[in-house]
Amino acid sequence: MICSMTGYAVKTRDLERGTLQLELKSVNSRYLDFHFRIADDLRALEMPLRELLASRLSRGKVECRLNFNAAAARVEQLRPNADLLAALRTMNDEVRAAHPEAQPLSVNEILRWPGMFGEQGIDYAALQPEVLALAGEALADFTATRAREGEKLAAMIVDRVRAMRDIVARVAPRIPEAQALFADKLRQRLVEAIGNASDDRILQEVAVFATRIDVAEELSRLTAHLDEVERVLKKGGAVGKRLDFLMQELNREANTLGSKSAVTEVSQASMDLKLLIEQMREQIQNLE
Repeated sequence: MICSMTGYAVKTRDLERGTLQLELKSVNSRYLDFHFRIADDLRALEMPLRELLASRLSRGKVECRLNFNAAAARVEQLRPNADLLAALRTMNDEVRAAHPEAQPLSVNEILRWPGMFGEQGIDYAALQPEVLALAGEALADFTATRAREGEKLAAMIVDRVRAMRDIVARVAPRIPEAQALFADKLRQRLVEAIGNASDDRILQEVAVFATRIDVAEELSRLTAHLDEVERVLKKGGAVGKRLDFLMQELNREANTLGSKSAVTEVSQASMDLKLLIEQMREQIQNLE
């Protein structure tokens, strides 16, 4: 399976004390780069999440958002702490006796006093199994979206490889004839300049030039690199870096083909090949 580095997934889970939400999204990156957006209360869960994500992903700039929205307590569950109320009343009276100008405790202050309604806190550490289970579900959707995108990119690359093979197949048989014609023109010009068609110098110059414009080796390497691109795509996995290297090699051969061109057909083929290579390179930047 070939995966894109672009993906998105979001999952929620309702719990007794609230709702968990985990969101994953990623874009292309040279390495595996995590960015966590986690509430402070859940910060201890970052490392387990990082380990889980790293076990399934190899490249990409991945953003992980984790939120917990606590459910509001039911009214019938709210019972003020009688002992705490009595203690606050005693402290209030003592303070006002010592400082008559002091304001009495308001109802709002009393209701917001820590522990007034018992232990309403949440054991966030106990949420780890739920968070990791939710992360597993989100990761499954996330990798599925990346796989679908990767499949489309791979199909596009295969189409470009076929187009490049067509160019090579079309131009290769024409090159020897075109180069022979060009060599004849060169010989005629040398004869006109030197004046002797049998001169060894003319033959030597033509032979040297024929060697310089011979592109059989470049065409052969282009075909070999295209074979390797298809092999890597069929193998699957994390192929982005390998394909990016092959694009450099293909571009090198296409440039050499253009620099050694002695005929318009070869020059045009070189330009067409480089255009297709660039199209593939742009998409390969998004592959894991």
